Amino acid sequence: MANFSKSNVPQFSVEVYQNEYLPEGGREVNAIVTVTSTGGGTTGGVPLSGVAATPTHVPGQAPKAAVVIMVDCSGSMDYPPTKMRNARDATAAAIDTLRDGTSFAVVGGTHVAKEVYPGNGRLAVADARTKAQAKEALRALSAGGGTAIGTWLRLTDRLLGAADVEIRHGILLTDGRNEHEAPEDLRAALESCAGRFTCDARGVGTDWEVKEVTAIASALLGTADIVADPAGLAADFTQMMENAMGKEVADVALRLWTPVGVEIKFVKQVAPAVVDLTDRRTEAGPRAGDYPTGSWGDESRDYHVCVKVPEAGIGQEMLASRVSLILPDPSGGAPQTLSQGLVRAVWTEDMAASTSINPQVAHYTGQAELAQVIQQGLDARKSGDFDGATAKLGRAVQLASASGNEDTAKLLSKVVDVVDAATGTVRLKPKVAEADSMTLETRSTKTVRVKK
Repeated sequence: MANFSKSNVPQFSVEVYQNEYLPEGGREVNAIVTVTSTGGGTTGGVPLSGVAATPTHVPGQAPKAAVVIMVDCSGSMDYPPTKMRNARDATAAAIDTLRDGTSFAVVGGTHVAKEVYPGNGRLAVADARTKAQAKEALRALSAGGGTAIGTWLRLTDRLLGAADVEIRHGILLTDGRNEHEAPEDLRAALESCAGRFTCDARGVGTDWEVKEVTAIASALLGTADIVADPAGLAADFTQMMENAMGKEVADVALRLWTPVGVEIKFVKQVAPAVVDLTDRRTEAGPRAGDYPTGSWGDESRDYHVCVKVPEAGIGQEMLASRVSLILPDPSGGAPQTLSQGLVRAVWTEDMAASTSINPQVAHYTGQAELAQVIQQGLDARKSGDFDGATAKLGRAVQLASASGNEDTAKLLSKVVDVVDAATGTVRLKPKVAEADSMTLETRSTKTVRVKK
C-alpha cells in the first residue's frame, strides 16, 4: 500500500484484498481494491464514522467549485401544485448551503433549458447578496411545457465549462419521463458531458422513469434517488449540496497497468453503489488504461477488478495488475500518482489455498448479483412474468439477508412477502405502491460494506 500527500489534496491510500493462489490451469484473478481519501475536509458533513461534523475547510484552501441546479419546470410539476413549491423551497435550501465563493447558477428545464439565475451565460459567485437574488429569482419559476433533459445538461455543461474551477457539479430534479427528445439525444448529451462534470439526479413523485434517472447519475458519476413525497425535497437538496461542498479533488482516475498477455475482464465500483466502469476506459500509454472515479471528499470506496492471466506452471508467480490512483495535471503535464496497489497471481498445488474465496471478493460478487436480480425481478413483474419475478426477487431476499444488507431487505419486504429469507422463499404481494417499487429499483445498486 502506498500513500501520497500534498497540502491541497486529501491523502489517498489503496488496499488490495484477494486470494492470489490459482490451481494449475487457473486463469481468472479477482481483487477488491479499497480506496480511501482522508484529510480533505468533509463528505456531506458526515465523515466515515457517520457522525455529523462541521466542515473543516481552511479559509483560502477550499477548492474552487461551481454548481448548477437544474429544476424541472414541465407542466406536470403543477400536479399537485405543492410539487413546484417544494422544488422552489428545495432549490432555495441548496442555495443557502453553498459555500461563499462557490460559482453557481439555476437552470429551469422544460422542452428547452432556460437560465433562471444569474443569466447571460454566466455563473454568480455565492455570497449573501447573490444568494438572496437567486432565491428571489426562483419565485418566477412556474410549470408549463415538456421535458427534454439533454438540453438541460448541455446548457449546464456550457455554464460549468466557462468556469475556472477544480470541482464542477450538477444537481438535476425531474418529475416526468424524457418525452420531448429522442432517447439517442439524451444519450448523446450524456456522452458529451461525461468527464466534464459530475451530477446527482433525483426523481420526485412516481411518474418518472427510473432507468432514465439512474442512467444520468451513472454516466456522470453522481448519485440517483427517489423523493416520493415532494415534502422531502428540501432535506435531500441540502444533503446533496453539503456533499458537493465537501468534495476536495476532481477527476481522479483508477489506472490499471497489465503485463503482456493479461486481459481485463471488468472493473466495477462495488461500494457504496455498483457502477460498471469497464467500458469507460481511456488508454493511458502502453498496456495501461484509466477508469474515471469522479470527485472525492473524505470517503472510502471499493472497486472489483477481474483479470485473465496467461496459463503458467505450478510454483510460478506474476504481477497480474498494478492499480494506481492518478490525478491529471490541469496544465497538461505529467499526472500525479496518489497511491498504488498490486494484484498478484501465484500457481499452487495446494487445493485448500487455491479454492478458498477471499471474503471481500465473495461479498461484493453477491452485492453485484443482488442489484442485478432486483432489476430483473422488477422488470419481470412489470411484464407479467410472475413466476420469473418471484424467483429473481426470492434470490434477492436471500442475498440481502446473507450479506446483512438490511436497507435493501426492508425495501424488498414492501414488494414481496418473505416466507423464508435464508432459502429465498417469497410470495409476490398482490398490491404494491408505485413508490415502493420505484424506491427498490432506484436504490437496488446501493451496497453494504464488507465487515472487515
